[in-house]
Amino acid sequence: MTAEAAQPWTSAPAAPPTVLRCREEAEIYVASVCFKHGPPRLLGAELEWVVQHSGNPHRPLQAQHLAETLGAHVPPSLVPDSPHNPLPHGSTVTVEPGGQLEISSPPCTSLTELIATVEGDTAALTELLDPAGLVLTDLGSDPYRPSRRLVDIPRYAAMESAFDRIGPMGRAMMCSTAAVQVCLDAGTPSDVALRWAALHDLGPVLVAAFANSPWLGGRLTGWVSSRMQAWFALDPTRTRPSPVKWDPELEWNPAADWARRALDTPLLCQRRPCGSWEVPSGVTFADWLSGALPGRPSTADLDYHLTTLFPPVRPHGYLEVRYLDAQPVGQWLVPVAVLAALLADPEVTAAAREVCAPAAGRWLQAAKRGLRDETLAVAATEVFELACGALPALDAPPEVQMLLEEITEYRIRRGRCPADDLINAAGDGVAAAGGTRRNGSRCTGGQLL
Repeated sequence: MTAEAAQPWTSAPAAPPTVLRCREEAEIYVASVCFKHGPPRLLGAELEWVVQHSGNPHRPLQAQHLAETLGAHVPPSLVPDSPHNPLPHGSTVTVEPGGQLEISSPPCTSLTELIATVEGDTAALTELLDPAGLVLTDLGSDPYRPSRRLVDIPRYAAMESAFDRIGPMGRAMMCSTAAVQVCLDAGTPSDVALRWAALHDLGPVLVAAFANSPWLGGRLTGWVSSRMQAWFALDPTRTRPSPVKWDPELEWNPAADWARRALDTPLLCQRRPCGSWEVPSGVTFADWLSGALPGRPSTADLDYHLTTLFPPVRPHGYLEVRYLDAQPVGQWLVPVAVLAALLADPEVTAAAREVCAPAAGRWLQAAKRGLRDETLAVAATEVFELACGALPALDAPPEVQMLLEEITEYRIRRGRCPADDLINAAGDGVAAAGGTRRNGSRCTGGQLL
């Protein structure tokens, strides 16, 4: 979410930083590093969880307790000299500002490999937490505790200060939300525009279908995805969806659009050897290039600035889908499977864009109402049917196909998202604690009914 570290998508060594001389040079650099072309073959996932004390979800977390629990896997944001060892299957652990935990998988060549990697490392993380009395919750937001920053590093302090100037949702986003993020190759030059456009067109439909955060800070917010409500309430230059201009008959370069956007986005922080990283409000990277701040920025500074942009889909060499709430126990793999299936074949990808067309741009309606929005509900049914038909080509494990079909039948076709069950439970007087992850078991159809 807001972490600066990311799992590398390639083993190629980074080029040494160079000083940037002008805007044109900076835009060319952004386009080249954010959209790396090639046949789409790699898949990755980043899973975030709100962490609670077992049996006492209201109890605040402590940074030292988390650091001791994670041991050699703890990131440098909590223990600067940590070895930051990966988990047994290769995923790295990150601690988000409010103590949420994230694992970032290595890039995998198949959905089957990715599932085995993430399930294995999730089980390993759970085993680390269990003796410390901590559990991973399967909700997209913290239903009980107020937003409170645990991780005290200059990046997060500057981020908190910048977002506080806008409103309270910045702290909520930083400290109280959790997501499933899906990473896919950008694709060849001939299909990258289609893949980029499709991930945006699918966004409102999948936000609605997988919304799982109706509670935030002790109350029902009135949104099925309070996590996306928080994102949309932040700085729109930094968090809004990118406009889609792709048409089969027209030439369009999303990399050039993204490069312009990146340079015109205000800086969130400026790295310094000591002291605060805060910057004056409204100073963009382009302004820095023009002399608004001391010194001339380098490619390393620009790389860092790119990590402070948080749109629903972010190009990071690969394409990072950031609009999905954390999912109920065992169901994180469903949105991953849906996206992998829909983007595996350009014809299926184009068909997905077509069925999503009536729902294009309905981001706020998706986060507010989910599949109670009729336009989104109709599109979601068609999208999930496409995914069910396309998934066998990926040779996914049979239980994944079964789970996707069950969710399509018993949830999507009924116009429901995970948040609806939590809202109904609240109406029945049941506490919305959500599920907790204690092992690697997956959800079965019986749990969906």
